[in-house]
Amino acid sequence: MIYSIDSTNCDGSNALIITNTECSVPISTLIVTPYSLPWGSNIYAKVIAYNIYGDSPISEPGFEAIILTIPDAPVDLAETVTARTQNSITFTWSPGSADGGAPVLDYRISYD
Repeated sequence: MIYSIDSTNCDGSNALIITNTECSVPISTLIVTPYSLPWGSNIYAKVIAYNIYGDSPISEPGFEAIILTIPDAPVDLAETVTARTQNSITFTWSPGSADGGAPVLDYRISYD
């Protein structure tokens, strides 16, 4: 599906958008209705410039962006009691429900 939005985050009310020709769209906007895009979705943006005489033609789609964020925390942490030895304990867990749009590269174990 294709959606279009005139985002207040990216309109001319902020002079820096015009000066820097840059705009940031919050991920929170893209993951809710009407978009409801899942993590890892590709986004292709197009831009229209306008002045007192009217709108420009629509730009070509920009380089695809990907919705990325940090992964969800692992769940179901448990000790594998049958693997316990005099020298070590073993833990297992399941990945969180979302990887943030990129594969998890590492798990860091900490203990108190």
